[in-house]
Amino acid sequence: MDELITAMGALAGVEDGSGAVEVVAVRGDVVVVRVGDVVLKAHERGTDGSALGVRLEVARGLGGVLLAPLGPPVEVLGRVVTRWPFGEAVPQSAPEEFPLADAGRLLAALHLAPVPPGTPEAGAWSRMARAVRELPAGAPGADVVRGAFGTLPDPPRGSALIHGDWHLGQLLRHGGAWRLIDLDDLGRGHPAWDLARPAALLLAGVLDGREWDRLLTAYLGAGGPAVDPADPWAALEAPARALVVQLAARALSASVRDGVPLEPAQEALVATCDRIVSAHRGPRRG
Repeated sequence: MDELITAMGALAGVEDGSGAVEVVAVRGDVVVVRVGDVVLKAHERGTDGSALGVRLEVARGLGGVLLAPLGPPVEVLGRVVTRWPFGEAVPQSAPEEFPLADAGRLLAALHLAPVPPGTPEAGAWSRMARAVRELPAGAPGADVVRGAFGTLPDPPRGSALIHGDWHLGQLLRHGGAWRLIDLDDLGRGHPAWDLARPAALLLAGVLDGREWDRLLTAYLGAGGPAVDPADPWAALEAPARALVVQLAARALSASVRDGVPLEPAQEALVATCDRIVSAHRGPRRG
Protein backbone atom coordinates (compact mmCIF):
# COMPACT_ATOMS: atom_id res chain seq x y z
CA MET A 1 0.00 0.00 0.00
CA ASP A 2 2.74 2.50 0.97
CA GLU A 3 4.62 1.77 -2.25
CA LEU A 4 1.48 2.42 -4.30
CA ILE A 5 0.76 5.69 -2.48
CA THR A 6 4.34 6.85 -3.01
CA ALA A 7 4.15 5.98 -6.71
CA MET A 8 0.85 7.83 -7.07
CA GLY A 9 2.42 10.88 -5.42
CA ALA A 10 5.31 10.72 -7.85
CA LEU A 11 2.81 10.66 -10.71
CA ALA A 12 1.45 13.97 -9.41
CA GLY A 13 4.93 15.46 -9.15
CA VAL A 14 5.81 14.76 -5.50
CA GLU A 15 9.37 13.49 -5.64
CA ASP A 16 10.95 14.76 -2.44
CA GLY A 17 9.08 12.76 0.23
CA SER A 18 7.81 15.99 1.74
CA GLY A 19 4.57 14.46 2.99
CA ALA A 20 2.43 16.34 0.46
CA VAL A 21 0.44 13.19 -0.40
CA GLU A 22 -2.81 12.98 1.60
CA VAL A 23 -4.66 9.67 1.71
CA VAL A 24 -8.32 10.55 1.17
CA ALA A 25 -9.90 7.08 1.20
CA VAL A 26 -9.11 3.38 1.17
CA ARG A 27 -12.06 1.17 0.21
CA GLY A 28 -11.04 -2.44 -0.22
CA ASP A 29 -8.20 -2.23 -2.73
CA VAL A 30 -9.32 1.16 -4.09
CA VAL A 31 -6.99 3.95 -2.95
CA VAL A 32 -7.67 7.68 -3.34
CA VAL A 33 -5.01 10.30 -2.58
CA ARG A 34 -4.79 14.06 -2.91
CA VAL A 35 -1.77 16.09 -3.97
CA GLY A 36 -2.62 19.78 -3.91
CA ASP A 37 -5.44 20.35 -6.39
CA VAL A 38 -5.09 16.90 -7.94
CA VAL A 39 -6.85 13.72 -6.77
CA LEU A 40 -5.55 10.33 -7.90
CA LYS A 41 -7.52 7.11 -7.74
CA ALA A 42 -6.08 3.59 -7.95
CA HIS A 43 -9.00 1.52 -9.21
CA GLU A 44 -9.92 -2.03 -8.24
CA ARG A 45 -7.54 -4.76 -9.31
CA GLY A 46 -8.68 -6.19 -12.62
CA THR A 47 -10.16 -2.90 -13.86
CA ASP A 48 -10.30 -2.83 -17.66
CA GLY A 49 -8.19 0.20 -18.47
CA SER A 50 -9.38 0.35 -22.08
CA ALA A 51 -13.08 0.40 -21.11
CA LEU A 52 -12.37 2.96 -18.41
CA GLY A 53 -10.56 5.08 -20.98
CA VAL A 54 -13.69 5.07 -23.16
CA ARG A 55 -15.76 6.15 -20.17
CA LEU A 56 -13.38 9.02 -19.48
CA GLU A 57 -13.69 10.16 -23.08
CA VAL A 58 -17.46 10.28 -22.58
CA ALA A 59 -16.88 12.45 -19.49
CA ARG A 60 -14.78 14.89 -21.50
CA GLY A 61 -17.68 15.35 -23.88
CA LEU A 62 -20.16 16.02 -21.07
CA GLY A 63 -18.23 18.50 -19.00
CA GLY A 64 -21.37 20.22 -17.78
CA VAL A 65 -22.61 16.98 -16.20
CA LEU A 66 -19.61 14.73 -15.50
CA LEU A 67 -16.34 15.79 -13.89
CA ALA A 68 -13.70 15.65 -16.61
CA PRO A 69 -10.48 13.75 -15.79
CA LEU A 70 -6.97 15.17 -16.02
CA GLY A 71 -5.82 12.92 -18.83
CA PRO A 72 -6.28 9.25 -19.71
CA PRO A 73 -5.85 6.31 -17.30
CA VAL A 74 -2.27 5.27 -16.59
CA GLU A 75 -0.74 2.14 -15.05
CA VAL A 76 1.08 2.39 -11.73
CA LEU A 77 2.57 -0.77 -10.22
CA GLY A 78 0.12 -2.88 -12.17
CA ARG A 79 -2.88 -0.77 -11.13
CA VAL A 80 -5.08 1.48 -13.26
CA VAL A 81 -4.82 5.04 -11.92
CA THR A 82 -6.82 8.10 -12.95
CA ARG A 83 -6.26 11.79 -12.15
CA TRP A 84 -8.99 14.32 -11.31
CA PRO A 85 -9.35 17.93 -10.20
CA PHE A 86 -9.99 18.40 -6.48
CA GLY A 87 -13.46 19.51 -5.46
CA GLU A 88 -15.90 19.77 -2.55
CA ALA A 89 -17.77 16.61 -1.54
CA VAL A 90 -21.37 16.58 -0.32
CA PRO A 91 -21.42 17.27 3.46
CA GLN A 92 -23.07 14.42 5.30
CA SER A 93 -24.05 16.22 8.52
CA ALA A 94 -27.18 18.05 7.33
CA PRO A 95 -29.57 15.96 5.19
CA GLU A 96 -31.84 18.94 4.62
CA GLU A 97 -28.95 20.60 2.75
CA PHE A 98 -28.19 17.67 0.45
CA PRO A 99 -28.08 18.94 -3.18
CA LEU A 100 -30.83 16.54 -4.22
CA ALA A 101 -32.41 18.94 -6.71
CA ASP A 102 -29.02 19.45 -8.38
CA ALA A 103 -28.53 15.70 -8.43
CA GLY A 104 -31.91 15.13 -10.05
CA ARG A 105 -31.18 17.67 -12.78
CA LEU A 106 -27.71 16.22 -13.43
CA LEU A 107 -29.08 12.69 -13.73
CA ALA A 108 -31.78 13.87 -16.12
CA ALA A 109 -29.19 15.63 -18.29
CA LEU A 110 -27.03 12.49 -18.32
CA HIS A 111 -29.95 10.25 -19.27
CA LEU A 112 -30.98 12.59 -22.08
CA ALA A 113 -27.48 12.87 -23.56
CA PRO A 114 -26.64 11.00 -26.77
CA VAL A 115 -24.73 7.76 -26.19
CA PRO A 116 -21.40 7.94 -28.04
CA PRO A 117 -20.59 4.96 -30.29
CA GLY A 118 -18.51 2.35 -28.50
CA THR A 119 -19.79 3.21 -25.03
CA PRO A 120 -19.67 0.02 -22.91
CA GLU A 121 -22.64 -1.43 -21.08
CA ALA A 122 -23.20 0.04 -17.62
CA GLY A 123 -21.98 -2.05 -14.70
CA ALA A 124 -25.01 -1.69 -12.42
CA TRP A 125 -26.25 -5.30 -12.56
CA SER A 126 -22.80 -6.89 -12.49
CA ARG A 127 -21.85 -4.81 -9.44
CA MET A 128 -24.93 -6.03 -7.58
CA ALA A 129 -24.40 -9.69 -8.57
CA ARG A 130 -20.75 -9.52 -7.51
CA ALA A 131 -21.74 -8.23 -4.07
CA VAL A 132 -23.88 -11.36 -3.61
CA ARG A 133 -21.17 -13.71 -4.92
CA GLU A 134 -18.67 -12.25 -2.45
CA LEU A 135 -20.87 -12.78 0.62
CA PRO A 136 -18.82 -14.72 3.20
CA ALA A 137 -20.06 -18.27 3.76
CA GLY A 138 -22.01 -18.52 6.98
CA ALA A 139 -22.33 -14.79 7.56
CA PRO A 140 -25.43 -14.11 9.70
CA GLY A 141 -28.18 -12.93 7.38
CA ALA A 142 -26.40 -14.07 4.21
CA ASP A 143 -29.09 -16.65 3.40
CA VAL A 144 -31.76 -13.98 3.61
CA VAL A 145 -29.83 -11.72 1.22
CA ARG A 146 -29.24 -14.59 -1.21
CA GLY A 147 -32.93 -15.42 -1.00
CA ALA A 148 -33.84 -11.85 -1.93
CA PHE A 149 -31.39 -12.02 -4.83
CA GLY A 150 -33.19 -15.15 -5.98
CA THR A 151 -36.45 -13.22 -6.40
CA LEU A 152 -35.03 -10.69 -8.86
CA PRO A 153 -36.28 -10.68 -12.44
CA ASP A 154 -33.92 -10.27 -15.38
CA PRO A 155 -32.26 -6.85 -15.25
CA PRO A 156 -34.11 -4.04 -17.02
CA ARG A 157 -32.48 -3.23 -20.35
CA GLY A 158 -32.08 0.22 -21.79
CA SER A 159 -30.00 2.27 -24.17
CA ALA A 160 -29.61 5.52 -22.23
CA LEU A 161 -26.33 6.85 -20.88
CA ILE A 162 -26.34 6.12 -17.13
CA HIS A 163 -23.94 6.47 -14.22
CA GLY A 164 -24.37 2.88 -13.04
CA ASP A 165 -23.51 3.39 -9.35
CA TRP A 166 -25.12 6.67 -8.36
CA HIS A 167 -25.49 7.94 -4.80
CA LEU A 168 -24.81 11.24 -3.05
CA GLY A 169 -21.14 10.34 -2.63
CA GLN A 170 -20.89 10.56 -6.43
CA LEU A 171 -21.40 14.34 -6.44
CA LEU A 172 -18.59 16.88 -6.30
CA ARG A 173 -18.67 20.67 -6.43
CA HIS A 174 -16.03 21.98 -8.83
CA GLY A 175 -15.81 25.43 -10.36
CA GLY A 176 -18.92 26.48 -8.43
CA ALA A 177 -21.18 23.72 -9.79
CA TRP A 178 -21.99 20.13 -8.92
CA ARG A 179 -20.72 17.35 -11.19
CA LEU A 180 -21.07 13.57 -11.21
CA ILE A 181 -17.91 11.58 -10.37
CA ASP A 182 -16.67 7.97 -10.09
CA LEU A 183 -17.40 6.77 -13.60
CA ASP A 184 -16.25 3.13 -13.33
CA ASP A 185 -19.74 1.84 -14.21
CA LEU A 186 -20.80 4.57 -16.67
CA GLY A 187 -22.39 3.16 -19.80
CA ARG A 188 -25.48 2.07 -21.68
CA GLY A 189 -28.38 0.95 -19.52
CA HIS A 190 -31.82 1.65 -18.15
CA PRO A 191 -31.94 5.03 -16.40
CA ALA A 192 -34.02 3.61 -13.54
CA TRP A 193 -30.78 2.09 -12.21
CA ASP A 194 -29.52 5.56 -11.28
CA LEU A 195 -32.56 6.19 -9.09
CA ALA A 196 -32.49 2.68 -7.62
CA ARG A 197 -30.24 3.35 -4.64
CA PRO A 198 -32.25 6.20 -3.12
CA ALA A 199 -35.42 4.25 -3.95
CA ALA A 200 -33.98 1.23 -2.11
CA LEU A 201 -33.16 3.36 0.93
CA LEU A 202 -36.71 4.71 0.83
CA LEU A 203 -38.09 1.15 0.81
CA ALA A 204 -35.90 0.27 3.79
CA GLY A 205 -37.06 3.33 5.74
CA VAL A 206 -33.55 4.83 5.72
CA LEU A 207 -34.24 7.75 3.36
CA ASP A 208 -36.84 10.34 4.33
CA GLY A 209 -39.74 10.59 1.88
CA ARG A 210 -39.29 14.36 1.59
CA GLU A 211 -35.70 13.89 0.40
CA TRP A 212 -36.87 11.35 -2.17
CA ASP A 213 -39.52 13.79 -3.39
CA ARG A 214 -36.92 16.55 -3.83
CA LEU A 215 -34.77 14.28 -5.97
CA LEU A 216 -37.57 12.82 -8.09
CA THR A 217 -39.35 16.16 -8.60
CA ALA A 218 -36.17 17.81 -9.88
CA TYR A 219 -35.39 14.81 -12.09
CA LEU A 220 -38.83 14.77 -13.70
CA GLY A 221 -38.91 18.56 -13.98
CA ALA A 222 -35.70 18.40 -16.03
CA GLY A 223 -37.24 15.86 -18.40
CA GLY A 224 -35.74 12.73 -16.85
CA PRO A 225 -36.94 9.68 -18.82
CA ALA A 226 -36.41 6.88 -16.27
CA VAL A 227 -39.97 6.68 -14.93
CA ASP A 228 -43.56 7.52 -15.77
CA PRO A 229 -44.54 10.44 -13.50
CA ALA A 230 -47.97 8.83 -13.03
CA ASP A 231 -46.45 5.56 -11.77
CA PRO A 232 -42.72 5.84 -10.98
CA TRP A 233 -42.56 2.51 -9.16
CA ALA A 234 -43.50 0.52 -12.24
CA ALA A 235 -39.94 1.08 -13.48
CA LEU A 236 -38.24 1.46 -10.08
CA GLU A 237 -39.48 -1.54 -8.11
CA ALA A 238 -37.14 -4.19 -9.54
CA PRO A 239 -33.98 -2.01 -9.61
CA ALA A 240 -34.72 -0.79 -6.09
CA ARG A 241 -35.05 -4.40 -4.94
CA ALA A 242 -31.70 -5.17 -6.56
CA LEU A 243 -30.04 -2.26 -4.76
CA VAL A 244 -31.47 -3.37 -1.40
CA VAL A 245 -29.79 -6.73 -2.05
CA GLN A 246 -26.51 -5.09 -3.04
CA LEU A 247 -26.37 -2.75 -0.06
CA ALA A 248 -27.28 -5.51 2.39
CA ALA A 249 -24.66 -7.84 0.89
CA ARG A 250 -21.95 -5.21 1.10
CA ALA A 251 -22.93 -4.40 4.68
CA LEU A 252 -22.71 -8.05 5.74
CA SER A 253 -19.36 -8.53 4.00
CA ALA A 254 -17.93 -5.44 5.69
CA SER A 255 -19.29 -6.54 9.07
CA VAL A 256 -17.52 -9.89 8.81
CA ARG A 257 -14.32 -8.38 7.39
CA ASP A 258 -14.04 -5.68 10.05
CA GLY A 259 -15.47 -7.68 12.95
CA VAL A 260 -18.09 -5.05 13.78
CA PRO A 261 -21.89 -5.37 14.15
CA LEU A 262 -24.29 -3.95 11.61
CA GLU A 263 -25.48 -0.39 12.11
CA PRO A 264 -29.26 0.16 12.45
CA ALA A 265 -29.59 1.33 8.83
CA GLN A 266 -27.76 -1.79 7.64
CA GLU A 267 -29.97 -4.01 9.79
CA ALA A 268 -32.95 -2.34 8.12
CA LEU A 269 -31.61 -3.38 4.71
CA VAL A 270 -31.28 -7.02 5.77
CA ALA A 271 -34.80 -6.89 7.25
CA THR A 272 -36.05 -5.49 3.94
CA CYS A 273 -34.45 -8.47 2.16
CA ASP A 274 -36.50 -10.72 4.45
CA ARG A 275 -39.67 -8.87 3.44
CA ILE A 276 -38.68 -9.19 -0.22
CA VAL A 277 -38.37 -12.97 0.12
CA SER A 278 -41.83 -13.11 1.69
CA ALA A 279 -43.44 -10.91 -0.95
CA HIS A 280 -41.80 -12.24 -4.14
CA ARG A 281 -41.60 -15.82 -5.26
CA GLY A 282 -39.95 -15.50 -8.68
CA PRO A 283 -37.50 -17.99 -10.21
CA ARG A 284 -34.44 -18.39 -8.03
CA ARG A 285 -31.00 -17.32 -9.13
CA GLY A 286 -27.80 -19.06 -8.18
